[in-house]
Amino acid sequence: MTRYLRLVRIFTGATISAQLEYRANFIGAVLSSLGQVGVALLAIGVLFGQGSDTVGGWTFREALLVTGFFILTEGFIAVFVQPNMSRIAEAIRTGSMDFTLLKPLDAQFSVSTRYLNVLRVPDILIGLGLIVYAASALTITLGGVLIAAVLYLSALTIVYCIWLALSTTAFWFVKTQNVAELFNGIFGAGRFPVTAFPLPVRFALTFIVPIALITTVPAQAMTGRLSPALAVASPLVALALFAVTRWFWLRAVASYTSASS
Repeated sequence: MTRYLRLVRIFTGATISAQLEYRANFIGAVLSSLGQVGVALLAIGVLFGQGSDTVGGWTFREALLVTGFFILTEGFIAVFVQPNMSRIAEAIRTGSMDFTLLKPLDAQFSVSTRYLNVLRVPDILIGLGLIVYAASALTITLGGVLIAAVLYLSALTIVYCIWLALSTTAFWFVKTQNVAELFNGIFGAGRFPVTAFPLPVRFALTFIVPIALITTVPAQAMTGRLSPALAVASPLVALALFAVTRWFWLRAVASYTSASS
């Protein structure tokens, strides 16, 4: 494990230095982050702009908590997940995946931790700030915060597994950009509480594409309205997805014949 962490520091250190060379890039990224947050807040404003105090049983501040988790997750994807997953298809196409598989390092760990996009760190900070702001006007207990933290770790595991599974299909289809965009489109629903949707959509966002487990469930845990069934389901789904994704990755690697074969 020490060797793994040392290699990660070498890879990410070079990436961070390259990204911070130009100050204009950082300023542009901050403005982009603020723009995305503005869109998310506008969507919540429109949702509550019909004169109702609650939507799907959620007050404005409670719904804002869900939006905070949504922005925080988008930041996690932009900083840690997408920079690595988007390069898997290119590595397969060019044959550089050969070198990754030959290294004395677990290939899945290597392709998942090599790059960081530090220019999108403001997304994470804004998401955390929005969660703190929304929670400041609600009755939040320490127990609720701890449960929400555990469930949010499960949520991040789910996000990682979905992205890795979609990116792993590149071993057979090479180009997977459209599949990733499809997930991004569906994930956009996560900025709203899942109970704001009709029952069929709510079912799909909970049990088919578990978007609700990523944003709504941690917010429910913080506000004390989480059902025991969902509290147990979230980590179980995360563990199951991780096991299935790991199996899928190993099967894909076993079928890989390299670009030069």
